[in-house]
Amino acid sequence: MERLNIRLDIEYNGTEFSGWQVQNNAVTIQGKIEEAIQKVTGQKVSLHAAGRTDAGVHALGQVANFRIEHDLPLEKYRDAINYYLPETILITGVSEVPYDFHARKSAKSRHYRYMVGIEKSALYHGFRWEYPQALNMDRMNEIAQFIRGIHDFSAFCVVSSLKENNDCDIKHSEWRRVGSLFIYEIVANRFLHSMVRSLVGTMVDAGLEKDYLTLTNFENIMSSGD
Repeated sequence: MERLNIRLDIEYNGTEFSGWQVQNNAVTIQGKIEEAIQKVTGQKVSLHAAGRTDAGVHALGQVANFRIEHDLPLEKYRDAINYYLPETILITGVSEVPYDFHARKSAKSRHYRYMVGIEKSALYHGFRWEYPQALNMDRMNEIAQFIRGIHDFSAFCVVSSLKENNDCDIKHSEWRRVGSLFIYEIVANRFLHSMVRSLVGTMVDAGLEKDYLTLTNFENIMSSGD
C-alpha cells in the first residue's frame, strides 16, 4: 500500500477554539481535524499547517498536510473528514502532493486580514475589533509602509516565543477603508506569535485624533526590540 502525502485546504471560524495548535486541556482546530482523520482512517496522524493561528483567529485558506498509508480513495477524504467536524471547521479541498511537500516549510508567504470597525455591528460581531473612535488612515499607512521589507519584529512578539532570528520579510502592508470598516492586509514570509495583532494595535494608536503615536515613536519601539 502506497504512503501518501495529503494536502488539506481548510476554512474555519476560530471563535470557540484556543488557536490552531494542539494543547493540553484545550479545544483546538488541529486537534479537531486530527481526531476526525483518526475516526475516518483508524490512524493517528500529525497535521502540519502553513501557519499556527492564535485563539479567535479565523481562516479562509489555511493549508495543512499529513502523511498516511491507507486505501481510502482520495476523493472520499473531504466529505468523510467533514462528517466528523463541527460546523465551524470545513475541509474545502483535498489533494495528493509530492512526498517532500510540507505546509509550513513549503509555504512562500502568509496573508492576514485584520478588520477594525469604528461602529458597532451585530452581523460582524466576532469578526472584527470594534473600536468606536475616529481614525486617521494616512498616519496608520505611514507605519504600514515603513514596515515593508525585512525587519526585526522582536518588539511585536510574545516574549515566550522569541527566537534567535526574529526577522520577517513584509511583502505587502496596507490599510484601506470600506464605510466604517478599516481593513489591514499584510503578506509576509512568516509571522511571529501575536505579531499581527500587536502591530494592528500599535498602528491604531497612530490613527487616534489626540495623543497619537508618531512614526518616530514607532521606529523607536521597533528598534528597542521590546
